[in-house]
Amino acid sequence: MDLGDCYRLLGLRSGASFAEIKASYRRLAQQYHPDINPDDNRAKDKFIALTEAYKLLLTVVLPQEETAAHSNSVSTSGRDRPKATHREKTPATKAKTQQPGTPKPPNLVEIEQRLKWKTYEQLQQFLQERRFPQAIALAEALSDRLSGDAEVRQWLAVAYQIWGRALISENQLLKARIYLKKALKTDPHNKTLWNAVQRDFERLEQIF
Repeated sequence: MDLGDCYRLLGLRSGASFAEIKASYRRLAQQYHPDINPDDNRAKDKFIALTEAYKLLLTVVLPQEETAAHSNSVSTSGRDRPKATHREKTPATKAKTQQPGTPKPPNLVEIEQRLKWKTYEQLQQFLQERRFPQAIALAEALSDRLSGDAEVRQWLAVAYQIWGRALISENQLLKARIYLKKALKTDPHNKTLWNAVQRDFERLEQIF
């Protein structure tokens, strides 16, 4: 299940807010809950899928109160002051016109780091449970968000490689080759990964 599927399951547009995701999940979960539909297996399956989609989205969509924390703290501190001098207003004006590529506010960096490690924990859980499509979707979403983070890129490459290896065991050889190549392309300078993928390719050749 990728992120697009998650949004569709919850009846939302891509990029919906945290509040919208939460509200939609509560409404649909109540509608399809097994306690309300005790003899309906389709409703049960729908409820499970909704819950998985909701959990996956929560790992990549920040609560609005966190993303707004910085702006709120700035506006609150401004209200507490009886009068601001011209010098005091200058930094705030510059912050509003910040150009792309300039350093991020410290608290935003902290939020992204919390998101990164929370996502890593969820990624490890998905891999351990062999829920590979969910692991890949999660790692790809984090990589898109933190595109300059080499560590995140490595996690994504390893997730591709692990799934590729699992596909070999399932005899899905063409699909396995695709994901092994993705692993190398995602983190081409990782020698440890490169050696592991080469061994996987050797397994593929023996089976062919």
